[in-house]
Amino acid sequence: MKINFGKGNGILPAIIQDHVTNKVLMLGYMNREAFEKTLEEGKVTFYSRSKNRLWTKGETSGNYLSTEDILVDCDRDTLLIKVNPFGPVCHTGQDTCFGEQNRETKDFLTQLENVIRDRKINPKRGSYTTKLFNSGIKKIAQKVGEEATELLLESREEDLEEFKNEAADLIYHLLVLLTAKDVQFGDIVSILEKRHQPR
Repeated sequence: MKINFGKGNGILPAIIQDHVTNKVLMLGYMNREAFEKTLEEGKVTFYSRSKNRLWTKGETSGNYLSTEDILVDCDRDTLLIKVNPFGPVCHTGQDTCFGEQNRETKDFLTQLENVIRDRKINPKRGSYTTKLFNSGIKKIAQKVGEEATELLLESREEDLEEFKNEAADLIYHLLVLLTAKDVQFGDIVSILEKRHQPR
């Protein structure tokens, strides 16, 4: 990846975008050292112009930005970094520094997945999702199997509402299992997209 750090006195803008929702989360700046540390550690590190030092996003709050992909623009002087955010990105506590909610419009699955991921990172007392994570991967997988069986049995009945409820239970537990395995639902969607052959 050829990047022109010669511009801007060696400091380039880095646009941070959510890997799943495609929402722009924030804008930071990087010098070569910050860029190399980001590559090495897999967590976004910026160069703070006010503090005149490197700082890894989340080093104080714990709201890290896990790097998924890094792109450079046509002039080689601006970075686009796609991430998985662990918690709110803005120091104000909002999802983004632009006051937007970090979810796709009409995509509740993304919102639900973010809540599940947060329960994994920040366990919450009394949360069923936290209880599942604490039970371990085998128990979570077992629950997915149980919910799949219940959906199968319900498909043979005439109660459509109960069938839909069982389908919702299966999807929820599948999302928990994916999160436990550090797999994003978007990764599964990408596989389905690659398999799809338009006719």
